[in-house]
Amino acid sequence: MWRYVLRRLLQAVPVFIGTTLLIYVMVFALPGDPIQALAGDKPVPDNVLHELRDRYNLNDPLLVQYAKYMWGLAQGDLGENYTGQSVSEMLSGRWTVTAQLALTAWVFELAIGIALGTWAGLRRGKLADTLVLGGTTLVIAVPVFVLGYTAQLLFGLHWQIFPTAGTDEGWPVSYLLPGIVLGSLGLSYVARLTRTSLAENLRADYVRTANAKGLSRARVVGRHALRNSLIPVVTYLGVDFGNLMGGAVVTEGIFNLPGIGQQVFQSIQLKEGPVVVGAVTVLVLIFLLANLVVDLLYGVLDPRIRYE
Repeated sequence: MWRYVLRRLLQAVPVFIGTTLLIYVMVFALPGDPIQALAGDKPVPDNVLHELRDRYNLNDPLLVQYAKYMWGLAQGDLGENYTGQSVSEMLSGRWTVTAQLALTAWVFELAIGIALGTWAGLRRGKLADTLVLGGTTLVIAVPVFVLGYTAQLLFGLHWQIFPTAGTDEGWPVSYLLPGIVLGSLGLSYVARLTRTSLAENLRADYVRTANAKGLSRARVVGRHALRNSLIPVVTYLGVDFGNLMGGAVVTEGIFNLPGIGQQVFQSIQLKEGPVVVGAVTVLVLIFLLANLVVDLLYGVLDPRIRYE
């Protein structure tokens, strides 16, 4: 097991370097001078411009800039923005908001999605199956900003079940409605994956054998069919947690949540490359860690999978 974990961590190193290099090049190769953008239309003296560009390594070749960034990252330093603020400090408070929002959405799609998929899979071709397939198709077809504003209007303003915006109520109350909106798309995919995989496994030979042995219906479904059916679902959920962390820009905007997505959006507008690269770098690490956890869970769900 530990050899497998070490091997996977070593495999993640070139992936991390390649991904962060691509992101760094895409951000800092954009046209325009970020130092000049700080002053707006006002002229900047040449000596000040040169000093600031030298301080933030903007005079170096792009690969040299990236190497210096990685050296700082290896020491736990995400750098500074162009006004001297630490990127780590700028993002620290916002990571908490986004992590709480993403966790709420992830738990929602995990619990409700698997429950709906199991319900539909056990009743394939019946009314329950039709309702789940039709409802999830509708959710997938509707853009997230439409779901967000509709949920905010109905559940927040009209029925006053949830807070409409902000984080004044704390977690989990302030995060329930935006979490449901953010997790609605993932819930639809989880439900459909669970339903399809379970319906196929219920027709497998090992399920017929378990039934022939006289095992109870609950044991056949829970211990055998559903357990194997969750392998593709776990794969999706592991990757989707990273998607929820990085894809909350629209939801955070609708519900006025001061999270990482809002910060990245503002930094792109202000051409603050270090903030964008720092935030995305942490997201890449979350993706890699989530994939490692998913790989380890395979062995828990399916005993045939061993890590030698």
